[in-house]
Amino acid sequence: MDLYVPILVLAVLAGGFAVFSVAIAPFTGPKRWNRAKLDAYECGIEPTPQPVGGGRFPLKYMITAMLFIVFDIEIIFLYPWAVSFRQLGVFALVEMVLFIVTVLVAYAYVWRRKGLEWD
Repeated sequence: MDLYVPILVLAVLAGGFAVFSVAIAPFTGPKRWNRAKLDAYECGIEPTPQPVGGGRFPLKYMITAMLFIVFDIEIIFLYPWAVSFRQLGVFALVEMVLFIVTVLVAYAYVWRRKGLEWD
């Protein structure tokens, strides 16, 4: 049980910081609202008028976000595996090769479907 105490302490600190940040923000932030601050920000481009109800949102943004999450999770799995590679043995090597092949198949699928093009 002593091995889990640092993880529990870190989780409590992270949760406390998150709650504190959200709770203190309304009191410490500036309160000068104007029309420009309430408008949608589109990377310096003049905002385009949106239809009532929001309209359609391009799906490529969500696909890109999901791809980022998939490859981010792959790195999260690869790093601890690489650190303890010698202790894990051949079984872990085979499992990691299967995992990487699965991710590469998904990547090839997205590439063939032109999910990485922004035209």
